[in-house]
Amino acid sequence: MTGKRILCLLLTLCMALSLAACGQSGGSAYGVRTLVTLVEQEYSLAFRTNDPTADFVMAALEVLSAEGKVDELATKWFGSRIIYFERNANALNEVEEENFPREFIIGADINSFPMAYVSNDSFWGYDIELAMAVCDLLGWDLKIQAIEKENVYVELSSGNIDCAWGGIALNGLKADGDYLEYGPYVDNDIVIATRNGNLLFNRLMLRGKSMAMCSTPEALDALNTEPGLARSLGQITRLAGGTTECFQYLFSGKCDAILTDTTAIAYMNCH
Repeated sequence: MTGKRILCLLLTLCMALSLAACGQSGGSAYGVRTLVTLVEQEYSLAFRTNDPTADFVMAALEVLSAEGKVDELATKWFGSRIIYFERNANALNEVEEENFPREFIIGADINSFPMAYVSNDSFWGYDIELAMAVCDLLGWDLKIQAIEKENVYVELSSGNIDCAWGGIALNGLKADGDYLEYGPYVDNDIVIATRNGNLLFNRLMLRGKSMAMCSTPEALDALNTEPGLARSLGQITRLAGGTTECFQYLFSGKCDAILTDTTAIAYMNCH
């Protein structure tokens, strides 16, 4: 086989893979890639210490994972199985206490698109849909309320919520008080990213470039971990519309890069 034919075959294969990556052509048209990782973090669930609620929820998640529901939702939201929970089809049978119908209240960080957010005045996201599946399995009613991740211990200890779940990065929060952590179940780094095809390949090439970011304290804290990089950037636009508005800015060419989460990149590359 000639070199030219090999090259043609490789190009054809690359195009096919890019179009099939998420089962949609949108992922290839608006591909986004990471340039700089600012903060490495992970999402977990948190429960009150010694609360039997945790036993039921963790067991339900292991059953759903064994049945393929966790992977099904991960593929729907992210195009791949990036979510990890233990698999045990018999986990609920191993919970000693009797299950009882109840209202299960979770506290979610609604600024953590696509894990938890508000759409048309309703809570939605990967974590929200998975929590719904857990409640369906247990026969519980789900209630969701927005919380700040810094208040996880206060919300749990006061009884305002039964579980902190929905884009909650617990890194370093245990100093505020003790609770039971389940996970982590997914990596979610805070990064600076750009569109595929943009001729930016490293942090040095960001000098003088424009960037959009959410106007949340967490986003600002992440940027402040790299003060030299922040000073080298050109215009920085802080957007109140959240993660989706940042991507709209990037896709429309209003900025060269955005500060965002890797789970959001996985979602946007598939939708």
